Amino acid sequence: MELGSEWLADNLRGARILETPGTSRDMKKIEAIIRHFKLEDIKSALIECGVEGMTITEVKGFGRQRGHTEMYRGTEYAIDFVPKVKVEIALPDDLLRPVLDKIIDCAQTGQIGDGKIFVTDLEEVIRIRTGETGRDAI
Repeated sequence: MELGSEWLADNLRGARILETPGTSRDMKKIEAIIRHFKLEDIKSALIECGVEGMTITEVKGFGRQRGHTEMYRGTEYAIDFVPKVKVEIALPDDLLRPVLDKIIDCAQTGQIGDGKIFVTDLEEVIRIRTGETGRDAI
């Protein structure tokens, strides 16, 4: 079966995204799960590091902490999922180490439940307004 140019135009519109070579090596995404009261400290430190944007989400979960119990009007309740904040940051690879160091310095209390940081490669970033791609879109 031969694919015509009309089919290609209709079905491969996003193919230009795949044409950018090597972008996964120079862009990273950080997802940090932190305590609520550490958010402002982390935000200020990351702005000083050169981070130009971040996404914040309120999340719930558990790790080794396995939730906790609280008292309300004399009755004990089990809280299975602990409220946390997830900070997501897309950044160029050269900012990775300083940003990770700042997050760790600001978020660490030494107590169980301080959180986790996940780092992944970004294949592509596209700024919707301008169509810029790669590091230019960050």
